Amino acid sequence: MRLHPAGPRALLVEFDTLDDVLAHHLAWGSHELIDEMVPAARTLLLRTRNPAALAESLRSAPVVPPVAGDAGDEAVIPVRYDGEDLDDVAQLTGLTPDEVVAAHTGRGWRVGFGGFAPGFCYLVDGDPRLEVPRRATPRTRVPAGAVGLAGEFSGVYPRSSPGGWQLIGRTTVALFDVTATPPALLRPGMRVRFEAVDELP
Repeated sequence: MRLHPAGPRALLVEFDTLDDVLAHHLAWGSHELIDEMVPAARTLLLRTRNPAALAESLRSAPVVPPVAGDAGDEAVIPVRYDGEDLDDVAQLTGLTPDEVVAAHTGRGWRVGFGGFAPGFCYLVDGDPRLEVPRRATPRTRVPAGAVGLAGEFSGVYPRSSPGGWQLIGRTTVALFDVTATPPALLRPGMRVRFEAVDELP
């Protein structure tokens, strides 16, 4: 764990792994000096009114075991697997399209961190056979609800936007709703399970 100042009211904590990030995100959830936490792939941004006091508190705190944090909740996302890149993903992985679907739905994913767009989350811990590169040429428009793969991650586009992920399916689940509390369906540490369906509501 390495601490770096981040302006007058924040600290940036650097870790070696995403599991470390999520473990500390969970462990520090009720820390009295932390007003807000923003996890990323290897860092945790802590907003605080007193960076010096927080830094001293963290340095003297017990070591948090480097295990994955788990927010406890699970989101089930129904997906119709008819994505434009499903056949390409099958070719890249050496699987059949049906095997790609089975691998994507066969084990739970975990929300690592958010980014890119409100409601978009990078999902980790999926089947390692599904690790594929981003598209060589990104699309100028990916529809809302598109389910994709890129590197070790899976994700769902919460709104229409450009994007370079390999699209394998689509869902009608709302990932971000400004009228909901909280507005984002997913949060770091949550579990996500994809469910193959023939039709979407």
